[in-house]
Amino acid sequence: MTTPAVPAAPRIPEAVHRRRWAILGALMLSLLIVVLDNSILNVAIKTISTPAPTGLGATQSELEWAINSYTLVFAGLLFSAGLLGDRLGRKKVLLGGLAVFGIGSLLAAESGSPAQLIAFRALMALGAAFVMPATLAVLMNVFERDEQPKAIGIWAGGVGLAIAIGPITGGLLLDHFWWGSVFLVNVPIVIIAIALMIWLVPDSRDPNPGRIDPIGVVLSVVGLVLLVYGIIKGGELADFTDPTVLVTIIAGLAVLAAFVVFEKRSDHPSIDVTYFKNKVFSAAIGAIALVFFALMGVTFFSVFYTQSVRGYSPLETGLLLLPLAVAQLIFAPRARLVVNRFGNRATTTGGMLLIAATLTAFATFDADTPIWVLEVVFFGMGAGMAHIMTPTSVVIMQALPREKAGSASALSNTFRQLGGALGIAVLGSVLSTAYRNGIEGKLGILPAGLRDTAGESIEATLGVADRLGPRGDALVGSANDAFLHAMHVTALCGAGVALIGALVVVLFLPGRDEQAPTSPTEDELVRSEQA
Repeated sequence: MTTPAVPAAPRIPEAVHRRRWAILGALMLSLLIVVLDNSILNVAIKTISTPAPTGLGATQSELEWAINSYTLVFAGLLFSAGLLGDRLGRKKVLLGGLAVFGIGSLLAAESGSPAQLIAFRALMALGAAFVMPATLAVLMNVFERDEQPKAIGIWAGGVGLAIAIGPITGGLLLDHFWWGSVFLVNVPIVIIAIALMIWLVPDSRDPNPGRIDPIGVVLSVVGLVLLVYGIIKGGELADFTDPTVLVTIIAGLAVLAAFVVFEKRSDHPSIDVTYFKNKVFSAAIGAIALVFFALMGVTFFSVFYTQSVRGYSPLETGLLLLPLAVAQLIFAPRARLVVNRFGNRATTTGGMLLIAATLTAFATFDADTPIWVLEVVFFGMGAGMAHIMTPTSVVIMQALPREKAGSASALSNTFRQLGGALGIAVLGSVLSTAYRNGIEGKLGILPAGLRDTAGESIEATLGVADRLGPRGDALVGSANDAFLHAMHVTALCGAGVALIGALVVVLFLPGRDEQAPTSPTEDELVRSEQA
């Protein structure tokens, strides 16, 4: 018989306990803004890649940076942001993060070039890094332990809601306004969220907070930026043996290795590597990173498939993504019931295999695939995500002591974002390389100076074809064929990553019989390892 991790008496003040569901609603609005922004951007990337005045004329590598400048800053600062919340108070950090995010959104909407957009997206990420871990940490401090899985399920469903609202909102805005409106829409939501936070949310902090680790933060961000830059540059050049690419990737890996060594030796690390001695915790974190690696990379190219190859508008693309979000809304709050019946291992493995199957389905799509097939695949993706995110989030949050909720949330989100960033970089580079190799032989009709630009992405090829008039018509079919081949290759790579995730889950997550004692023993395990 294990000793319970929390006393039998209620730990949450009665006044807070009474309004806990209203607090959860306010937290989900804050979460909504952060997730909404990324899902809106997915629909807008084709518009932003269109030459001015419609868009900014961003190249595929600039689009990858517009997404990854946000992701890398977000992931690099999450852990320190979680620690600051533990130290200064989560409510204060949440309010400050929302304000910075709102200012960054306003500036991003007025960007005059891809470089400005990349910079202001990084500023938005600075704010978002303080919002995301604080929402889950506050949740863990306003709900008793027996209600936490239900609350986390609803919180995960909020991510699904944002994924649903984002593309449709983005499509509506792009149909009626300029591309910057997809960022400007954040500002009124930020103002409402700040007002609700001030009114409803209690402050909480860790009685024994950790010290900030500026050297660790710098090493992690520099290492990741170098690594991702090298990967994206390799895809842009379609040559990973280029000296610049090799040197940058090796330098990034070296800096990240130095980061791990420094964290092991530090008495106040950004990431406490002792947490990873807990195999269940490590497997849950790894599963989240791998599934987002696969999904983010595939989402990146699916927008070009629906808009460039199939000819759908941004709004229609947003509506096409609706089944993915509806499935998350349906299954995320109910996934805990599946876990109760079958255990964490079986539930998460099933989710991973479903993701792998849906990504494999993308490798069969062509320009005439019935649209209902795409809808079924998106619904399957959402169902798979729900049965991965909810059980792994519960495992991660309950694996560490309650006071370390900010740290557990930050670790979960850090690896989710890192998985997504590397997925966009690696699978985006696979897409870019496969596309360039497929289209290069068809660019002979172009002047020498245009061939390199036209070969970078399908949007670049179609842009050049449009400027050539009737002479460019032959390029459109070649561009679609080359893109579809590149998409098939990329989808199969994503499916392979999801299968690796399934293997990790089978080997290390607890099964049904191990379910009952999981939480207390993990708490004791982590505390003993930290001692």
